[in-house]
Amino acid sequence: MNLDKLLGGELYLLDMDGTLYLGDDVFDGAVDFIRTLENTGRKYIYLTNNSSRAGVDYVQRLRRLGFPCEKENVFTSGMATAVYLNERFPGCTVYPVGTKAFMGELESYGVKLGTEHAAVVCVGFDTELVYEKLNRAVHFLRRGAAFIAANPDWVCPMPAGEVMPDCGSICSLLTAASGAHPTFIGKPDRNMVDIISKQTGIPNSKICCVGDRLYTDIAVALNAGAVSVCVLSGETSQAMIDETERKPDYVLKDVRELAGILNG
Repeated sequence: MNLDKLLGGELYLLDMDGTLYLGDDVFDGAVDFIRTLENTGRKYIYLTNNSSRAGVDYVQRLRRLGFPCEKENVFTSGMATAVYLNERFPGCTVYPVGTKAFMGELESYGVKLGTEHAAVVCVGFDTELVYEKLNRAVHFLRRGAAFIAANPDWVCPMPAGEVMPDCGSICSLLTAASGAHPTFIGKPDRNMVDIISKQTGIPNSKICCVGDRLYTDIAVALNAGAVSVCVLSGETSQAMIDETERKPDYVLKDVRELAGILNG
């Protein structure tokens, strides 16, 4: 195995659930892996597609689970969406379909939210969804508003094998009612990696994306020209990797194995 791309990584973008922990159960060696990144001079950002929570929520959660984490170590699809809106639709009124946390995240970046004359409809994983939001969003979309969505996930996995409808499912309803199709910002679209690269000054080729899902964590790396590291501690099995056409650069048992490589 040629480790040059892996060892040359300057910034590690880390999926969380299935990669560092499962629910509230932290994987053996996961916290030590973060310490390894710090001790070897590598930067890291915890990266999530979940747009129902704000970045500060993840800082608190990660610290509670024992992981070192500051505000700058977290980047959510909601934060990426706010950056995208500021770049592509500066000063425009945005109608949000999302949680209070999602709306607060957008406003913290200076995005102008409103319920009248919106030029953009922006959708997140809305666990506080009510029919009025959908009705209003369709009203604006049918009148030509831009359609931006934080993440494409159809469902959010829940305990006991259950799922919740996620942002992608909400968007499908809006598309069916309006005929408009969204631009998705979160994984697997390369937007999140490109935004982080621009903010940090680290080129995509020096960014390593570590995760357990082929269609989000690995796909975003492949789409952005970053280094992809698939860990087998979560959703993906070796059999699934053998069957997929787009292979990750590296396949490892877990982040503890990755830490061992980085430690030499």
